[in-house]
Amino acid sequence: MWTTVQLSLALCVGLAACRPDVAGTDAGPIMFAPGDPVWGLTGAQRNLFGRGRLVFNREFTPETGLGPLFNSTSCAECHEDPLAGGRGDEIEVHASAYDPVSDVCDDLARQGGPVIQQHATPALEAALGITQEPFPSAATGRAFRATPAIFGRGLLDAVPDAEILARADPDDRDGDGISGRPNRTADGRVGRFGRKGNFATLREFNAGAFLAEQGITNPEQPAEGTIGGAAIPPGVDPVGDPEIDQAALDQADAFVRFLAAPSPLRNGDNERHGGDVFSQIGCVSCHVPTLRTGPSSVAALSNKEFAAYTDLLLHDMGPDLADICLGLATTSEFRTEPLIALRFATHFLHDGRATTLDQALAQHGGEAAGARDRFKALSPADSAALMAFLKSL
Repeated sequence: MWTTVQLSLALCVGLAACRPDVAGTDAGPIMFAPGDPVWGLTGAQRNLFGRGRLVFNREFTPETGLGPLFNSTSCAECHEDPLAGGRGDEIEVHASAYDPVSDVCDDLARQGGPVIQQHATPALEAALGITQEPFPSAATGRAFRATPAIFGRGLLDAVPDAEILARADPDDRDGDGISGRPNRTADGRVGRFGRKGNFATLREFNAGAFLAEQGITNPEQPAEGTIGGAAIPPGVDPVGDPEIDQAALDQADAFVRFLAAPSPLRNGDNERHGGDVFSQIGCVSCHVPTLRTGPSSVAALSNKEFAAYTDLLLHDMGPDLADICLGLATTSEFRTEPLIALRFATHFLHDGRATTLDQALAQHGGEAAGARDRFKALSPADSAALMAFLKSL
């Protein structure tokens, strides 16, 4: 069980706040607001972070490479609340095909991939008469995805695989009902990004997002996507590939990588008690309060303990939340959502179906059913304390 002291430390060390080897100042702990960079960047890295913010905020048009199928015109359009890097109000549509007999997941790459773009440029609409990407005929599942905050993702990227794998228990050998396991890429690497944990690195996730969300090709995703598997008609896309260069991709990646996780609010007695309740009902079995990064070429990300509230593993959340498969993740498996900057959220769960935290907790199933049932059995005072704790994150 996590004690009050440990959970208070978890709050304190999110983003190295309160760590003397990082803060190193008599002025007190370093506190981070949304949009701040991590502490300890070099001048060149801070410059890269600032330039990356400009790329992240850039509004693309068809004349600068947007589309021809897309979900947003900029990264910041979907990651905007409370500012660039935060959550968005968009709900995306994803798809895949899952064969439970063979346990094979098809990400429908031959029909355009799992992300279904909801908008088309005027040129594509004129050429094909469509306003969005067709839903794949081979799909067996449809999913809705709320846009998460991406604060602290560089820290998550720097957590060693060994730390993630050490918490995996796919056969539930300890009998606690929690059997987390890693997703893995086709070449066997440990996944950690995306709601299904199907991306191994932040770099791949960022490069892929430019193409999947905005239709912006780049040196690491140089080919335009298809339209339901068919090639884009000639003349529809006026910009040569790649549509952003290596420098722009590197800058955008640096902005996301160096975004600090906002410091949790200073917690009073009620929030501290809520942290104890969080532990006692079993939430910490998956939402692990702190993780530690390994050695990194970026000193600001190297060997840092931070408040993550995730184990980055897949867990079966039960049939009520099931939707699509991706990689090794079955339809009911999801990577544990990091609770970084949770207090800024206005909707919850992977598809945004819950509008309050208590609704979200009550809809946890599968491996989380025990924690859910213990939550439902809490006294009003303990439940209120738990909510206060979560709203301080």
